[in-house]
Amino acid sequence: MADRKTYGEGCLAAHALDLIGDRWALLIARELMLGPKRFGLIRAGLPGIATNMLARRLEEMEAAGLLTHRTLPAPANAPVYELTAHGLGLRPVLLALCQWGVAVPGHDHRLPISPTSLMLSMESMLRPGPGDLLHAGFDMGAEIFSTTLTGAGMHTRRSDRPEGDAIFRGPANAMAIAVYGPAPLAQLVAQGLIGFDGNEALGQAVIDRFRLGPPGEG
Repeated sequence: MADRKTYGEGCLAAHALDLIGDRWALLIARELMLGPKRFGLIRAGLPGIATNMLARRLEEMEAAGLLTHRTLPAPANAPVYELTAHGLGLRPVLLALCQWGVAVPGHDHRLPISPTSLMLSMESMLRPGPGDLLHAGFDMGAEIFSTTLTGAGMHTRRSDRPEGDAIFRGPANAMAIAVYGPAPLAQLVAQGLIGFDGNEALGQAVIDRFRLGPPGEG
């Protein structure tokens, strides 16, 4: 890290930006926030990054203590990158950036959205709801998530198969339209935008918990 540029300030915000202020660093942390990934899967979630740039940023973030590089045990035996406790501590920063960004004009939802980024944005856009637990699965192809919604929170984990009483299937950008758009779930399924398995009323109750707007709005 000694050869990297720094702001040269004693300010804590400047120190944080010395570590994660480089282009792509925070988005790499985003892609690893819900679990370890192989290099190729990280790259798939960041379509605008060059392979050599991703390799460089991963090396720099490992040197900074934000992530580790390890090999999964058998039978996978696959090399993966995983956030450390310091890296995982960026979660509220990412959620706060989503909440700030949604209020600033210019967001284009048609641009690529990675599955992990969608799940984190959903966490940031969650609205309070009934105390009943809602269990839902989101199958977005290369990445699958199982989610539990409580009255005030959301817990998401990556999984090998979607689990829950409401299972949503489709690419991330289509899923974003289903979650944040005004059309009812039944219409979206009938149009073929996304697939759905389970109780439709429960599925509608799940997506009704999310609203694209600043916290406290509507």
